[in-house]
Formats: sequence, structure tokens, C-alpha cells
Amino acid sequence: MKTVGLDISAIRKEFPTLSRKVNGKPLIYFDNGATAQKPSSVIDRIDQYYRNENANIHRGVHTLSQEATSAYEEARITIQRYLNAKYEHEIIFTKGTTDGINLVAFSFGEMLNEGDEIIISAMEHHSNIVPWQMLCERKKCVLKIIPMDNTGELKLEELDKLLSERTKLVSVTHISNSLGTINDIKTIITKAHNAGAKVLIDGAQSVQHLKVDVQELDCDFYAFSGHKIFGPTGVGVLYGKEEILNEMPPFQGGGDMIKEVTLEKTTYNTLPHKFEAGTPNIVGGIALGTAFEFLNELDMGAVNQYEQELLNYATKQLSKIEGIKFYGQAKNKTSVVSFLIDGTHPYDVGTLLDKLGIAVRTGHHCTQPVMQFYDIPGTIRASFAFYNTFEEVDQMISALERIIPMLKD
Repeated sequence: MKTVGLDISAIRKEFPTLSRKVNGKPLIYFDNGATAQKPSSVIDRIDQYYRNENANIHRGVHTLSQEATSAYEEARITIQRYLNAKYEHEIIFTKGTTDGINLVAFSFGEMLNEGDEIIISAMEHHSNIVPWQMLCERKKCVLKIIPMDNTGELKLEELDKLLSERTKLVSVTHISNSLGTINDIKTIITKAHNAGAKVLIDGAQSVQHLKVDVQELDCDFYAFSGHKIFGPTGVGVLYGKEEILNEMPPFQGGGDMIKEVTLEKTTYNTLPHKFEAGTPNIVGGIALGTAFEFLNELDMGAVNQYEQELLNYATKQLSKIEGIKFYGQAKNKTSVVSFLIDGTHPYDVGTLLDKLGIAVRTGHHCTQPVMQFYDIPGTIRASFAFYNTFEEVDQMISALERIIPMLKD
């Protein structure tokens, strides 16, 4: 199958997991919002590191250490260029989005005072709620919430009322993992900056779908995970503006984040090492660079267009099923469909789809406040990537038409 700028059949061959069977059926993988499959180039790069380059980085004069250090830092530069960050040292390697947000909540949070305010939205993943609640408990700050409406769109007119001279940070998701809503983060960033606040963007669901330019957005922080953008698990990135990162104290203490240590006093290293204590996930960082090299070979405009076509087609076909209800009907969405079917439980639907080789996600998707807003326990979520096909959508529809009567009997 070909679309403008993309050869889907050729792309699928790059992802070995897509060729396997589950319960005797060809795998249909619609759980990309949780984790994406990996291309052979990423898998091969991991294998290459452990076979040929395995050594610690930044500390050795021997050849293997030098090779590993070079590969790790080249990955940082690849990611810097992809995001259009101003400096490579603005790219901090982390364990993932959660780790990046926690880093900011602790380190930036250390500069806050009692009564200072943090603003998040009502559609945040738990990873962008709990760290701020912990910060507010620790520093006696105030947490405020941007509300959303029934379509799954933020009520940005309320942001103006929430912002004040006490607002120090606004932290919002670029794309909702449970609703698919693409938030107008450019407007949020502008409004926050006009009030003197900094902005963190949770990009866990966006870098793999949209071309992200952090300088154009003018965000102060941007966090994402490697495993959702076709890279390894256990690695991610926090982008931060140089001047802000320089002001922030270290998040963790240990090796590599130090300049000089005595038993009486320690001075800290420069960026990015100040925030990268200890031996990192070396192969994860290197292979994450390979994942970005893979994305560099794609036309992201074509990717976005194709995924929108998949989303529209799946929504249209699913809407023909009697008793279906969608959650997240924003005008600007990415390729996520969350739904329930009258008379069925999402867990049962997900389990039977798996018997037919179809992987979807069921539950609250780590967004319990969203589910509480809609007064539901959770949803069935199908989340698409550019390697999914219209034929796979048709097979999911046929499977649902088969299993729904079984669950309603």
C-alpha cells in the first residue's frame, strides 16, 4: 500500500514484530499509544552495541569506551537537530517522560516558595499530575487545573483566569493519550509566558506523530519517552532551555554529574551532565538516536496525513456499530480512538480481540480524572501508527461485529 510520500508495505517490513502471529492469527497491533514497535535498525543497533562496543562512557581512555561515548553523544546531537534545540547540551537523557517530569518537579521545584502556583490540565496522564501534587505538598504550593469540555477539548478561556503573578509553571500534555486531543500548546505557551510563567510540555504522544520544533514552540521544557517513538524502553529525553537548566540544582547526586568532589564540598558538572548522574542507559540512548534517524528518513507531513486518514476511516467504520460511544471528539485529534459499546465491558472486549490477534488497550490509560469526568471506568483504545493499515481496521471491525453478540447474550 502506498500513500503520498509513504510506502506502507515497505515500512511494515522494517518492523519484525508485525509479521508474527498471536493466538494463531496475524498480529494487528493497535496499542501504539502504550508502546510502539521497533524497526530492525533499532534492534540491530542494540545488538551491535553489546557485541562490539560494550563499555562505560565519558570515563575511559580505551577504545571501547571512546567508541561508546562517541555513539552516545552523536545520538544526543541527532535528537537535538530533530527537535531543533539550540544547543546539544539542552538534551538531557532520562528514563522516560515520567522521569523527565519528575526531574523538573524536583529541581525547578526547589526554586519555588510557599504560595507559588502550578497549572496543569484536566486531561493529564498521572505522570503529569502526581509529581506536581508531591511538589505542592513538599513546598506548600498551589495546584490549579485547566478544565475540559465533553468533546475532550481544554477550555483555554479559563487559563486566563487561572494565571496570576504567583504562577511559576504551566505543565500540559501536547496530545492526550486517552482522548487523542491535540492541544493548542502554542497558545498556552504564549499566555503562560505573558504571565511570567515557564512551560513544560508532556510530549510522550506527540513526537511520533508531529514534527516538533522546540524553538518555534518556545517551550521551556519538553519531555518524551523513547519506547513510544520506535526506540527502546527505559530511555527518554528532557529538553530544557539552557538558561533555565543552568539555574536549576541537580536532581540526583553521583558519578558524572560532578566537577570536583572532596569530603567537605562538591561542585557540579556543566550541562547536560549535571542532570545525568551515574551510568546511564547507554545502549538505550544510542538506539534512541537510531530511532530518530529512522524518523528522519520519513516525510512526517505524509505520516501525519496518513494517520489522520486512518483515524477518520476507523471512526467512520466504528460509528456503524450499534451502541458505540466515543470519548474524545476534539476537532484537532491524532490517531487515537477511545470508545465503549453498550452492554459490554472494555476488558472483555479487549480479551476477545486478543484471541483474534488484535492488540488494543483497555482501562483508564493512567488518566483516572478523565474517566471520572465522563463517569466511566475506562475505555477501549485503538491507537494507530504509520505502519497500520486500512485492512487492519476492517479486520478489527469484523472482529467486533463477531464478538459483541457473544458478550451481550
